[in-house]
Amino acid sequence: MPNFIVLAGLAALVLALPLLWWLLRSRRRDRALVRLLDLADEMQALLDRSQKQMLAMQAVVGRVPSDIAAVAHASLDRTLPILEAKRDILQHRLWIQKHSASAPQAELDAACAALDRARGKLSAQLAELERAGAELAEATEASAEAARREPPTLRRDAGTP
Repeated sequence: MPNFIVLAGLAALVLALPLLWWLLRSRRRDRALVRLLDLADEMQALLDRSQKQMLAMQAVVGRVPSDIAAVAHASLDRTLPILEAKRDILQHRLWIQKHSASAPQAELDAACAALDRARGKLSAQLAELERAGAELAEATEASAEAARREPPTLRRDAGTP
């Protein structure tokens, strides 16, 4: 009888191992899919923030004399890269929807890594844009304050009605 219990335990273990392996593999896949969707959401939010920051900076750059702000205007008017990035995120979402059930784990992991790198890069660029925007707003306000103290004849727009 003890041999039967040992054999039954071994048989149960042999049957349970593939099930356990499948469950672990399935959980890893589910985590990768959730991570992929979360990264796509984060990228979308960063792109939206970038777009808003660029619009906010246009207002600040609009207060700077046009001869000084020409390059900034040209950079801020280029919304195409953000639109292309948003299109890329949409394509990632469509890929997830279409291939998530059949994609190999390595492909899911690679997609997560690629989105994570892109998110990190965009996040750093957005932080730089926000910092530059704050510095420009501060400098513009200081310049405007100094201009208000100047005699009207020394102002750039002195000849303009």
